[in-house]
Amino acid sequence: MTKHIFVTGGVVSSLGKGLTSASIGMLLEQRGLRVRMQKLDPYINVDPGTMSPYQHGEVYVLDDGSETDLDLGHYERFTSGPLSRDCNYTTGQIYLSVIEKERRGQFLGKTVQVIPHITNEIKSVIRKMGGDDVDVVITEIGGTVGDIESLPFLEAIRQFSLDVGRENCLYMHLTLVPYLKAADELKTKPTQHSVGQLREIGIQPDILICRCERSISREDREKIALFCNVPGEAVIEEKDKDFSIYEVPLSLVDNGLDELIVRRLGLQAKSLDISRWSELLHGLRNPRHEVSIAVVGKYAEHKDAYKSIYESLDHAGIHHRAQVRIGRIQSSDIEREGPERLLAGYHGILVPGGFGERGIEGKLQAVRYAREKGIPYFGICLGMQCAVIEYGRNVMGLDGAHSTEVEKDASHPVICLLDEQRNVTDKGGTMRLGSMPCQLAAGSAAATAYAAESVQERHRHRYEFNNEYRQQYEAAGMRFAGTSPDGKLVEIVELAEHPWFVAVQFHPEFKSKPLQAHPLFAGFIGASIERRKRRAEGDAQSLPAAAETEEVKSNV
Repeated sequence: MTKHIFVTGGVVSSLGKGLTSASIGMLLEQRGLRVRMQKLDPYINVDPGTMSPYQHGEVYVLDDGSETDLDLGHYERFTSGPLSRDCNYTTGQIYLSVIEKERRGQFLGKTVQVIPHITNEIKSVIRKMGGDDVDVVITEIGGTVGDIESLPFLEAIRQFSLDVGRENCLYMHLTLVPYLKAADELKTKPTQHSVGQLREIGIQPDILICRCERSISREDREKIALFCNVPGEAVIEEKDKDFSIYEVPLSLVDNGLDELIVRRLGLQAKSLDISRWSELLHGLRNPRHEVSIAVVGKYAEHKDAYKSIYESLDHAGIHHRAQVRIGRIQSSDIEREGPERLLAGYHGILVPGGFGERGIEGKLQAVRYAREKGIPYFGICLGMQCAVIEYGRNVMGLDGAHSTEVEKDASHPVICLLDEQRNVTDKGGTMRLGSMPCQLAAGSAAATAYAAESVQERHRHRYEFNNEYRQQYEAAGMRFAGTSPDGKLVEIVELAEHPWFVAVQFHPEFKSKPLQAHPLFAGFIGASIERRKRRAEGDAQSLPAAAETEEVKSNV
């Protein structure tokens, strides 16, 4: 029978339940078990697709077009189990499904209530994840114990163990053990209260994962175990990682978590082998190169808004044994201060996706700076559209070139609404979403990076390159290096005379892994390393290496 691990959080939010859940999934896979991952979110939005990046972070897109929580990015980066729309449910989806059933008459004669109808619906989406081909399902419950929004989910997982047997369920609670500087000690009381709230609901945690700044003493572990009613070995320390999030799995192994889970659930598992992960960390700690990359975005001050971008840059750094220093540059700051002041000294410039007008001109200035200075440039989604607009304005002389998303009556609408989007009025889940094929042009930088003729990549956009301008752009030197198989949609543009200038309409960051860097990110970082080497050799058009380093440090 499929075993189930439920991960809850207490005391405060943002403790890292998603990263911890993904790390556990990776460890169990390395022990030969078949694992599936799931996130249940308490918010009422049907999905995060219409939520602000400032509030929610990035929207992570799956192959099937689902717009999901960013924690599913951790799941995919750490584990190999397939993810689908069944892997992320929200309160909004649960209630919408129950209401649709009520309207169809499935509950005739009954009063529809949170218990049993909502909790039954939650249990049904958990059961979807099990099966003969799955050994363990790890279900993360979003939010914090004590939030009113989480109560139906907690009640559902309490009931779930009654349905499938307590021996088939494991409850894991992630909590905070804060350090008080004035008292010079860790405080266990918040953890005790958090576990107490869970026990009031009817859930007794089997394992406690304790986030902390400083190591937990034996006495504090014993106190937590005693007052929270768990064995001492089930109090797992998860100390803050200053170096890399990829240290988390090894930290959990050091605390014996994988063996504890295997024993508690009676799993038939092989010995753990995480040698490749250890090699990954060795490479991170002992880089052969160092490069600085400017990420010019509209939400640069909010790290989670471009979570997968930053992780993909790290993966490419791992691939090249390079330390990647990332400068988060607000595009609106470039509008005020100019690209020379904010971008000088970087070895590569990346412009990611986004929506709306704010900061667009700053992104266009960044594109122009990268093009004219010969700096490796990587544009993603809006970053590709900005590359097209900038080239039209400053190379082809198309005054007023713009996207109709920003300027509806642009004199040269080089970026326009997809034909399939013209009659769409709803915002949620209606963009061009999910995995789509892309045909690569032979001899292009993209084809070289992929070492393939065609690829599948994930999309999330409403606007596209306007084909009415295709011949003009080709004649002016812009190469269309990737298109949809029918040739109607432009997916990749390049500048052949530039050291490395690649811009894509899709989101390659969603398919990068720490042990398998995405080819385009690897190509971008490789080109950035080459630029640094050229500059170190005294490129007359660049700053001296020492000045370059100081310039970058001010922005990273």
